[in-house]
Amino acid sequence: MKRILFRLPAMVCLLAWLIHAGPAWAIRVKDIAQIGGVRYNQLVGYGLVVGLSGSGDREGTEFTVQSLVSMLRKMGVTVDPQEVKVKNVAAVMVTTNLPPFAKPGSRIDVQVSSMGDARSLQGGTLLLTPMRGADGQVYAVAQGPLSIGGFSFGGAAGGGVQKNHPTVGQIPAGAIVEKVVPGEFDDKKTLTVSLHGPDFTTAQRLTWAINSRFGKQMARAIDSNTVVVQIPDYYPGGAVELAAAIENLDIVPDAAAKVVIDERTGTVVMGENVRISTLAISHGNLTIEIKEQPRVSQPLPFSGGTTQVIPESEVTVKEEKNNLIVVPAGVSIGEVVKALNAIGATPRDLIAILQAIKAAGALQAELEIM
Repeated sequence: MKRILFRLPAMVCLLAWLIHAGPAWAIRVKDIAQIGGVRYNQLVGYGLVVGLSGSGDREGTEFTVQSLVSMLRKMGVTVDPQEVKVKNVAAVMVTTNLPPFAKPGSRIDVQVSSMGDARSLQGGTLLLTPMRGADGQVYAVAQGPLSIGGFSFGGAAGGGVQKNHPTVGQIPAGAIVEKVVPGEFDDKKTLTVSLHGPDFTTAQRLTWAINSRFGKQMARAIDSNTVVVQIPDYYPGGAVELAAAIENLDIVPDAAAKVVIDERTGTVVMGENVRISTLAISHGNLTIEIKEQPRVSQPLPFSGGTTQVIPESEVTVKEEKNNLIVVPAGVSIGEVVKALNAIGATPRDLIAILQAIKAAGALQAELEIM
């Protein structure tokens, strides 16, 4: 009996959450949020691609020549920069994302992009390139042959054919992790769950779901984006097991009513919660058509006149007449679209209508124009 009474508040909270959520679809927490401290780290490096068939940086490209001379000097070869005239080398930037908890020896993919005026990196090989983080430390080294997934061929007269972008390439598993990012996850005493889209209602629903799942008030929403979860000392699996359990919880996220308009493409996207107040809509298009029809004026015989071409214009004005459509208050998005389709509104017309409804104060949603 005591156990039933102990769990009754949690059951009431869960029932209230389900009733409030309504018939919407539940989504896993891992699809709308992320665990704090679990993130990628961006790495970047500067290197040289060699082995190009005359498609590298032009002769005299200063930073390419300096890089090549510096590399040769480190290898014990001394050359005069003024004498370096090569077309098989290209200066490149190498970028990648270091996965969370990557260990030394792990391999990651890298992307190589030309910095100079190289025409193509096809067939090239990236030389050993240190990959640095924002703190200036080397976390990985990259090297290997490039795969550009395209080609570029040109003729002597300047014509040619190109597929994809031959100045950008990939090296699958081309970098080796040399250093780990500091931080221990399993020793955490608290977990931070950050929502991808900040929302107070969603944060509260996530808090209720976590507390209902574990039967204890261990989660607390501190703002619209963050939920802090205390890890109990007696919890056997630690932070890793608790994070996995939270990620697989199902909740119904909430979102503010919003209408997004892209006038360049005529695209209109409306959210599920968009509502409008009672209003009447009438929409008509004014079409003006002007036709130029030249008319030839022929003089009478023996009149001494000359033939003249007289321009003649015909102007037609046509205005579409539509009935006034009354839309009641609180209708759903489907009913709004149905009413607008009833008056023959095209996507372009729909943009103008929605802007007018918003200006009239009848659109109960945020209107965002891209």
